[in-house]
Amino acid sequence: MDRETDVPEIPVRPAHPAQVNDYDGFAEAYAADNENNLMNAYYERPAMLALAGDVSGRRILDAGCGAGPLSAALRDRGADVTGIDASVGMPALARRRLGDDADLRVVDLSGPLPFADGAFDDVVASLVLHYLEDWGPPLAETRRVLRPGGRLIVSVQHPFADYVLQDPRPDYSATTAYTCDFTFGGRSVPMRFWRRPLHAMTDAFTAAGFRLSVISEPQPDPTTRALFPGDFESLSTRIGFLFFVLEAPPSPVGSDG
Repeated sequence: MDRETDVPEIPVRPAHPAQVNDYDGFAEAYAADNENNLMNAYYERPAMLALAGDVSGRRILDAGCGAGPLSAALRDRGADVTGIDASVGMPALARRRLGDDADLRVVDLSGPLPFADGAFDDVVASLVLHYLEDWGPPLAETRRVLRPGGRLIVSVQHPFADYVLQDPRPDYSATTAYTCDFTFGGRSVPMRFWRRPLHAMTDAFTAAGFRLSVISEPQPDPTTRALFPGDFESLSTRIGFLFFVLEAPPSPVGSDG
C-alpha cells in the first residue's frame, strides 16, 4: 500500500466505516496504473531515488513496497532490498517482478517489525505514512531496525495540498481522516488517508529519535514534459508530495540506548 496517482483535484469527504484501502481487491489494476503514470513513475519514484543517492551495497527496507517498482529500481542500483507491505496481493505481484529469491513479507507497519536491531542501512517509506493515524510506533520500530547513522527516506501527501487546492479542512492543526474515491481498472475504490500539519510530522520524527536532514519539494522529471504536457505544467507549478530524509544518529558514547 503505497502510492497515489491522479494530477486533477479529487473531491474529499470525511472518513466513513466503509471498507477502504482494500489493495488486495484491486492490486493488479493499481500496479498497472502505478507503473507508468506521471505522479508515481515520473515524479515520486525519481525523487525518492535521487534522495537515496548511491545505494550500492546498502541494506534497504522498502516499507510499503507495493508491487515492487521502487524495490526493483533500488536493487538495479546495487542495493540489497527487503520489501514489506500490509497487503497480501502486492508482495505477490512484487515477487513476479523481483523473483522467488526476493525477501518480500506481509507485514503491517502498525505492529512490530520482524527484523533485528540495526538490520538496515536505509528505510524507504514511499507514500505510506499518510495511511496511518499514529506515527509513533511505526517510526520507533523503523528507528530500531536502522543502524546508527542510517537513513529514513519518506514521501507523503503534502500537508498543504488539500488545504490549499481542495476543500479546506476546518482545522489545519488537527490530525483527521478523510476519504477520496480513486479509479483503478475502471473501478471506483474508496481510499482513506490521515492528514496532519507539518509540525506534527516533524515532531513525530524527532520524538522517534530521528534528525531531520532534508525537506524536499522536487519538480517532476523534466523529460516527461513531452509525454504529459498539460499535467506536467500543472504538477510543476502546484503543490505535489513532500519528501524527507531523516538520519538515525549514533547513540552518545556511554549511552545504554
